[in-house]
Amino acid sequence: MYIIPLNKAQFNQQETILIQSEDFKVSAFKYNSGVEGLKIENAKGYLTILPYMGQMIWDAKFLGEDICMENMFSEPKPSNEIVATYGCFAFHSGMIRNGCPSPEDDHPLHGEMPCANMDKAWLEVDEYQITLKGEYEYVMGFGDHYLATPSVSIEKGASMFEIKMKVQNLASVPMPLQYMCHMNTAYFPEAKMTQNIPDSAVKLRKSIPGHVKPTQQWLDFNDTLKAQSAPIHQLSAPDMYDPEIVYFMDNLSQHTDNAEFEMTIPNGKTLITRFDTTEFNYATRWILYNGDQKVGAYVLPATCRPEGYLAAEKNGTLIQLQPKEVREFTVKTGIIEK
Repeated sequence: MYIIPLNKAQFNQQETILIQSEDFKVSAFKYNSGVEGLKIENAKGYLTILPYMGQMIWDAKFLGEDICMENMFSEPKPSNEIVATYGCFAFHSGMIRNGCPSPEDDHPLHGEMPCANMDKAWLEVDEYQITLKGEYEYVMGFGDHYLATPSVSIEKGASMFEIKMKVQNLASVPMPLQYMCHMNTAYFPEAKMTQNIPDSAVKLRKSIPGHVKPTQQWLDFNDTLKAQSAPIHQLSAPDMYDPEIVYFMDNLSQHTDNAEFEMTIPNGKTLITRFDTTEFNYATRWILYNGDQKVGAYVLPATCRPEGYLAAEKNGTLIQLQPKEVREFTVKTGIIEK
């Protein structure tokens, strides 16, 4: 395996090819906004990753399908908050705070990690796989101190890829941990969603967070969904998905050790996400369709519901990471032709 350190001087307005072989092409560039981008291509498609901005995956396209949400952003924008650059396929939500803050919470939407200014980034390359890794040290005087090490891996000829997060508490006292692999999957009309947990475990969100401004039509539709025993299985009513429709899935480990969620689109291609429920015991489904944003996020694996820090503390789903303790999380996702 070869390790190739990256530095910001390699990222310019003109694209620079860092690696090119029969199976892979890796190129570095800089958006007009000044944000660095790294594109990893194989025979099935590509990922565009922001190695110094939370290592978010800005774009993902495989088997001819753009699997990223439709959004208002033509490029990523420098920001400390995800809401000011909300156009990516996936970001790391957390780590000491996560989700939609309540009026009593003091954290930004989805916490401090999504747009983190990464300390370093590097590539790990072998004959079969390319991995982008990075490190971010969060340290606050009289506060928390941790090291986050995210990575994205893709194999040659693969249309699925692996997103990982490793976090270590560097402080001498316990730290709170909330983490979600926030994947903003594209909305595919008439797509069908399935999962290896029972329908009864997929619960409609009853609360209405502050960023949701319901219409009467939406409230009526929400009442209809509340009366149904099963969640939405098919994306067939886009006019009803504005504002968002959200489902929560709790205590997944009581149903399966290895969760598998699928979304099959009309042409037969299937998006798949797999994860270990000992790492992610919760998940969320997020559906939104309007003139500016279209999302069919069939599963967002997490350690708790995305309702903010105080809600997790109250309902006992806030993890306490002990001094020097390490937690690792892995999500395998992508699209295949069945």
